[in-house]
Order: sequence, then structure tokens, then C-alpha cells
Amino acid sequence: MHNENQPHEDDRPVHPFSALSPDCVLDALDSVGLRGDGRLLALNSYENRVYQVGIEDSAPLVAKFYRPLRWSDTAILEEHAFVSELVEREIQVVPALEINGSTLHQFQGFRFAVFPRHGGRAPELDDPHTLEWIGRFIGRIHAVGGLSAYKERPALDPATFGVEPRDFLLANDFIPPELLAAYSSVAQQALDGVKRCYERAGDVAVLRLHGDCHGGNVLWTDAGPHFVDFDDSRMGPAIQDLWMMLSGERGDMVRQMSDILAGYEDFCDFDPRQLYLVEALRTLRLIHYSAWLARRWDDPAFPVAFPWFNTQRYWQDRILELREQVALMDEAPLWPI
Repeated sequence: MHNENQPHEDDRPVHPFSALSPDCVLDALDSVGLRGDGRLLALNSYENRVYQVGIEDSAPLVAKFYRPLRWSDTAILEEHAFVSELVEREIQVVPALEINGSTLHQFQGFRFAVFPRHGGRAPELDDPHTLEWIGRFIGRIHAVGGLSAYKERPALDPATFGVEPRDFLLANDFIPPELLAAYSSVAQQALDGVKRCYERAGDVAVLRLHGDCHGGNVLWTDAGPHFVDFDDSRMGPAIQDLWMMLSGERGDMVRQMSDILAGYEDFCDFDPRQLYLVEALRTLRLIHYSAWLARRWDDPAFPVAFPWFNTQRYWQDRILELREQVALMDEAPLWPI
């Protein structure tokens, strides 16, 4: 049955990414002097389009084509500059390559960057040694991230990740009418809980973050972790790059955070008041994620990849999820502060 909130395929506007054909990708690389050998592998990315490209007489490279209208050129270059700062300090991250004097390029209306290909496996996040090692690297990233502030990229805070996404969802007819009042009510309760968490934490410092620091953006080799995809890098509290490594029951998360901080504090001080923000930031991410899917629904890749989005069951589950978060945000932090 067709969901009235989901447009028929024929009714959807043509998305800009539909013009990004394999030939366009190869021609874009050729425009900056990189001659592809015809091998092209689409990598797992929905926000942007990312490809591993075989290069004649050289190692394969990774090309990222940025979603139109998401970031300004200056915001993209600001992120590239931050990653370059990390590389200069021998922190294992993957920088955009400078070609012809720039890391950001244009071709037929698309902006793109080229990166070296780095392999690796998923980190074993149930291993205390691995968590401590990851903590050391995040600590090193944050030590650099605190040296200066972003000027072009927005902050991660209750307004940008909570209030604005909630308002977008309520204003654009994504939520079924019979669930609209319930979602609106629980979202407001959740945002009130977030506000209380921030009040308990007080005036915590913000810095340049990875911004999306989950296990999928950490590649592990015998030499340890390296971090990829700083596309969501923003200003925010340090705990944002730590809490997404946590999983399981409360006792599990206490042990995991202890292991992470054992490494983190070798390089960067940690303000324990930020522990008040763990569930608040999780709540903001849940609200923001729903709005992210809604904003991208005109991209043909999204209905295919997320067929469960915007169904009656989806919004019922989100309402229950936020109710659980309201309760969790009123619990004590992971350990006494």
C-alpha cells in the first residue's frame, strides 16, 4: 500500500546526483590530471557519493562527490584544513589530497575531493585494550581540535540537532496525523530533558570534533586505528566523540568509558561534568537522524536504502524510543561527579 506521505517514484523531482554517471566520475578525475583505468566501485555512503577509482599506473584512490547545497566551499575547506593539521602531527587520519593547489575541485556542477585509499577492519570494541587505544587517538585529535575554532561550520548543540530538526519534521507532514500530537509531545519532553542535562553539565568547553565518531568510521590495522570521514565535523563538547563507542547495559558502558578515558586523558583533559550529556546527545542524535532521512527523501537512494522510514511503525517506534530517553536523561551519570 502506498504511504500518502511518500511520493510515487514518478512524482519525485530529478535529484542532482542522477547526473553523476560513471563517465562523469572518471571525467571529473581526468580534469585534475588523474586518469582512471575504468575500475569504479561505489562505496557505502548516502550523504555524499563516494567511489574507489582505479588509476592508471598507480594505486587506487577514493573520490568523494559532495551533496549539493549541504556545505559551503569554505566549510568543506575548513574541514580539510583541520584534517591536515592532524596529519602534520602524525595522527592517523585520511586527508584530502592537494591537487593543483587545492583539496576541493569542481566539475559539471559537482564539488569533489580525492583521498588516498586506506584499508582496515572494524575495531573490536569489546576489547579494553582497543578502547584505550582509540581513546588515545581521540584525545590527540581533541588536543588539536581545541587549538582553534571553526568559523564556517555550525555547532552541534540542542538548537541545531534538536529544536530545528524537530520543527522541520512537524512542519513538513512526515508524521502521520494520528501520531502527530504524541510525537510533538514526547519530542518536547525530550528537548526539555536535554535542556536539564545541559544545565546540570554547566558551561562545558566546545572544540572541533570528528562529529560522527562511531566504530564504522574507525579502521583498524596492526598499527592501530585510523579515523576516516570528517564530513560531519563540527564544534561541540568532547563527549560527543566518545559516547558513540559505548554499547550494552549501564555496567558495560561504565567499563567502556573508563577504558576510553584511560587512553584519552594521556593527551587531553576530560571534564567529568560532560557525563551529564551522554543521554542528551543520544537523544539529539535520534531526533536529528529522523529529520536527516526526511530531508533526503527526494534522493532516490534513500527510499531504496531505508524502506522502513516514514511508515506508521517507524513513527510509533520513535515515540517509544524518545519516551525511553526522557527517563534515561533523568538518571544519574555513569559515575558520581
